[in-house]
Amino acid sequence: MLNARMAAMVLLVASLASLQGCSTLGVKPWQRDLLARKDMALDANPVDGSIDDHIYFSKEAASGGKGFGGGGCGCN
Repeated sequence: MLNARMAAMVLLVASLASLQGCSTLGVKPWQRDLLARKDMALDANPVDGSIDDHIYFSKEAASGGKGFGGGGCGCN
C-alpha cells in the first residue's frame, strides 16, 4: 500500500513539474523590441541571401519556392 501511494505521489510531482516547464513559452510583449532589432535578424543582409539563392538555383537548373523562375543558364 505504501509503495502504491509513493508511486502516485512521484507521478503527481513529475506531472506538475513537466506542466510548469511549459508556462514560460512564447515572447512577452516587453521582449518584442529586443527581437525586432536589425542585428537579431536571421539573415544579416537579405540582398546577399537572395543573390546566393539565385546563383544556387541557376547552377542546379531548378527553381522553386523563392519567388523567381528560370532555367540553368542564369540569365534571368
